[in-house]
Amino acid sequence: MAVYFIVEIATAAGNKKDYAEYIGKVRPVVEKYKGKYLARGGKVTAVFGNWDPERMILIEFPSSEDVRQWLNSPEYLAIAPLRENSVSTRAVMIEGCGDDC
Repeated sequence: MAVYFIVEIATAAGNKKDYAEYIGKVRPVVEKYKGKYLARGGKVTAVFGNWDPERMILIEFPSSEDVRQWLNSPEYLAIAPLRENSVSTRAVMIEGCGDDC
């Protein structure tokens, strides 16, 4: 069953140069570990509540194990500090419901 990795990014006080470098390097690593970008920084429109994220990313993986392998891979761990030291990030992983939706 597919798993979706959802990330909220706030860049207001961040190091834009490091984050741009991270963005340039992360896609091939995501794809190597079977991830597929479904949304990456497009226009975000607030609909309900008091949630107005600056930037959102949505990545589909075949399984939660694939997400864990990606996040713990040497390739990702090498570039993660570029993100960690440049922007504020919140992320969740949610299982898809397949035909049971």
